[in-house]
Amino acid sequence: MAVKSFLTARLMECWAHGEDVASAVSMHRQPTSRLKHVAHIGVGARAFSLMINQLPEDSRSIRVELSAPGGELWTWGDELSDQRVTGEAIDFCLVVTQRRALHQSQLTVMGDAATSWMEIAQAFAGAPTRKT
Repeated sequence: MAVKSFLTARLMECWAHGEDVASAVSMHRQPTSRLKHVAHIGVGARAFSLMINQLPEDSRSIRVELSAPGGELWTWGDELSDQRVTGEAIDFCLVVTQRRALHQSQLTVMGDAATSWMEIAQAFAGAPTRKT
């Protein structure tokens, strides 16, 4: 793993576990633009999510458009793709770190490739797990 990827992964893990602690003590943490690191690794982990769930590789581009905490728009993927995930960055990050199930989020998911991915999205290493 490259140093930059390693550091991004550690940031994602710290953020996700921080969410666990905040939830345990009923505390709300204000999302910041640092969530972009978590979102980026979540998008990048799509192939890994499919592989560990023994699903076939899917080369179709998925457009991800997230509203950042500061109001800007973060995007990944082909803007012309009919496979899409849109919504708030915090929702996306909670889903890809499996702190929230997809159906508990306010994300809009369009297309079978996008739906298949988001139902099993996992931005962290290890065996497949699912938030129900």
